[in-house]
This record gives sequence, C-alpha cells and structure tokens, in this order.
Amino acid sequence: MAHEAAPAPAIRIERTMPKHARRMARILNGTMEPVFAALPESVLDNLRRPASENALLWNLIYPLARPSLSLAQLLGLQPLWGSPVLEPQEDALSPFFWGHALTGERLPDLDRALAEVDGKGHATQVDLFLAGARNLVLVEAKHLGSFGRCGRFARGRCPEISPGPGGGTAPCRYWEVEPSRFSAVLDFGDRPMPEGAAPPCATHYQLARTLLLGRWLAQHQASTLHVWAIIPRTRWPALQMTWLEFVGRIRDEALWRRCRVLAWEDVRSLAEAQHPD
Repeated sequence: MAHEAAPAPAIRIERTMPKHARRMARILNGTMEPVFAALPESVLDNLRRPASENALLWNLIYPLARPSLSLAQLLGLQPLWGSPVLEPQEDALSPFFWGHALTGERLPDLDRALAEVDGKGHATQVDLFLAGARNLVLVEAKHLGSFGRCGRFARGRCPEISPGPGGGTAPCRYWEVEPSRFSAVLDFGDRPMPEGAAPPCATHYQLARTLLLGRWLAQHQASTLHVWAIIPRTRWPALQMTWLEFVGRIRDEALWRRCRVLAWEDVRSLAEAQHPD
C-alpha cells in the first residue's frame, strides 16, 4: 500500500533572513517592506536599536500607514500644543519615512528641494513626511532627545560670528539667499554679528530648516503646509519653551495655526483602535 510522503517541515521566513535582518524583524513591524532597501545606512543603524527614536517612530506610524493616515483623525487628537480645529479637513496622507514611501520611492521633488534650500551642505533630514492630495505635513519626532541646535555655532565655527582670518569663510546661506533665508519665514531679528548675542538660529536650527524645506515643497506641490512634532507627554515640559519660542517667530499666522505638537501616546491610541488585537 502506497504511503503519502510526510509534508516537509515549515520553514519560518525569519530563518531565511540574514542575521542583521532577523534582528531587525524582532524590533520592527513590517521589515519586509521595500523601503528597507532604500533607506540610508545611518537610518537603518538607528532602526536596529529598539529604543531609538527611529525605531519607535516606525513602530508608531507603520500600523496606521496601510494604506494611508487620516488627516482628520490626526487633527481630531487633543494636541499638547496647537490651535483648535473646528472643521478638520479630510485628506489621505501617505507616509514617507525619512523621505521614502513604503514602496521605497522617494518623495517627489524632495531631492530638488534639498539642493535648492540646503545647497551643498548637510541635507536636512526630516523624520516623517505625510503627503496628501492637498496637504503636506512635516513631522519631527522626539523621544528622549531635544530639537537640534546649530552644530557650527556650538563649535565656534558660525561663519557669521566667526568668519575666520580675513573674512574668507563663506557666509551662512540661511542668512544669505532665497529660498534658504530664515528671515523669509521667521522673525530671527538682525543678521548675527561677531560682537552680538547668540542668534535664534543657534537654538532653532533644526526646526527652522525643516520649516524652510516644507515651505519649498508645499509651494511647488500646491499643498498646504503643516509642521508637527510628536513627543511623549512626559517630555513636553522639557521641550515646551523651545517649541513656543520657535513658533512665536513664525511670520505667517495661518502657518502658525497649522503647527502642532501631538503626544506619542495619543497617536498610538489610533493604531490600537484600528488594530485592537
């Protein structure tokens, strides 16, 4: 009597992965998404650390991001800071993690925007873009960290304040040319001088560059710009004054009203409601 062959033992997909991929799969959801082949190594290195802001942000947003996030739902959350939204506008927001969609594709116009705004210097890296048909949201996520300050100023190498012997150092482009000038969107006062006090850009460097980049993208994509921060509720007291001081310098009141600070816990509640199991 013929006997049927015993079925081959199932092979867990995880066992077929390289060692570094298996380690990442234990930390992150959705590691088979094509975006992981497109992200730069610096981002991937942070993603491999369970407590890093990158890993925490991915696991926070990814469950909400298939296929898109609801702008109305996000605006419906009670912010840690932000203007009331009486009639939230709906828009389906596609996430771009560090400039890349889940498919691995680059956010349209991003590389051109970086070249125009940042020039040949260090490119502004935004944690998360949420792009809809009519809206563009730039998100800075903080967990234990703080909003980034100007490294050149901290090292005593600000070209405006320490121009070098004979003034041979090129001026800071963020005080010099459009579309990079801070003063186009922010009240940062007079141009820094060697004998003057520390300029606002020394403290608000990251947020200011994020705002400039978002402004360029929104203008060229005919989108309404929003700038948000997502932070743990317990971190808000430590970051509140820096945030308030920054948004208080935004020249456009309508843009000021579209700035927002959301709590990690509240964003996570949306994912828990969608995926109760």
